[in-house]
Amino acid sequence: MKSRSSTSPIVPTLAALLATVGLAQAALVPAPPPRGAPLHHPALAPAPIRPAAAPAAPPPAAAAAPAAAPVAAAPIVAPPTLSAAAKAVPEQTRINIAWQIALEAADFSPGIIDSHFKQKSTMALKEYAARYFPGLKPFDPAVYKSLNVDVANAVTTYTLTADDAAMVGQVTEDWNEKAAMARLGYESLCDAITEKFHCTLALLEALNPGVSMARLEPGQTLIVPAIRPFPIDNRVTVAKRSGAAYVTVDLAEKSIRVFDKDNSEMALFHCSIARDKDKLPSRDTKVQVIAAPNPNYTFDPKVWPDVHDVSRILTIPPGPRNPVGLAWVGLDLPGYGIHGTPKPELIGKTGSHGCFRLTNWDALKFAGFAREGMPVKIINPDKTSPTE
Repeated sequence: MKSRSSTSPIVPTLAALLATVGLAQAALVPAPPPRGAPLHHPALAPAPIRPAAAPAAPPPAAAAAPAAAPVAAAPIVAPPTLSAAAKAVPEQTRINIAWQIALEAADFSPGIIDSHFKQKSTMALKEYAARYFPGLKPFDPAVYKSLNVDVANAVTTYTLTADDAAMVGQVTEDWNEKAAMARLGYESLCDAITEKFHCTLALLEALNPGVSMARLEPGQTLIVPAIRPFPIDNRVTVAKRSGAAYVTVDLAEKSIRVFDKDNSEMALFHCSIARDKDKLPSRDTKVQVIAAPNPNYTFDPKVWPDVHDVSRILTIPPGPRNPVGLAWVGLDLPGYGIHGTPKPELIGKTGSHGCFRLTNWDALKFAGFAREGMPVKIINPDKTSPTE
């Protein structure tokens, strides 16, 4: 099976957007959209949402009453006031980050926040719009307003703390040494901060030009994505969610979806799958056990043939850089589970030993939807040649 195209569409310039819509300022649309797709220009956001605000639930009325035609954009009166941090960030970067933050907060993951509105972000937006606004196009103003896309406050400042530094641990590739540790912490302060704000290292560097990410220290102030809800400490929790009936795992798309009893999509996540096609599940399964947050990991050398210096089963301590990350949802297939990862930037890019890997923040959210006995349907349209 051929992999999906990764060709980057051409990003429209600000001048081109202005000419297209005839407005005094650029419409707030993420870029780039899929090649050849028309641009739909939503109105500016309503009152800005503060970075610490909790994500707003999609309006029930909109979900229950599909529109026959797109709603006309409201007239633009005045732009929102930009936060001090946002003024230093290019407008299109803020727009893309704002959309990614809003989609993540609505449980439709755009993947790791990177300011590039590509395949994963587009998939999330289309599915959110189809779920809550059937009949409307993804960039319709109603979708924009429901998501509370807050471009003016897409980024904010954060001062590194001693508690952040305490999350950093010793780094080793030796499994025997890992088993002897009390906790598997982050590799560096930068590693801790990129995960805390769900973003790539490249984005953190772009938001903070001239700052050495290898030499971060408590007391430094960085510009970071204003994710929702905004983290005030480093506590890890699982928020229990109601209404989930079953889960699907699409091996071709490398995606996991949660549905309610009426087959309405509740959440979308992106995952990594087994690199070895012979290890892909051949049947549907169900949730057997939920260990979150902070599970330990049982290292069986039989499952890791490339490791030659371990002769017995080891218990690997918990922590964000544990092999299963911060959450483990075990399936009734022996050795299989849906779990976190020690390397979030590699989700969807590299293969696992057989399990389905999510970013740690998505794994924690997924664990909130999961319950023991929940059906997990495996979708594999091409059982002969799944690709990364």
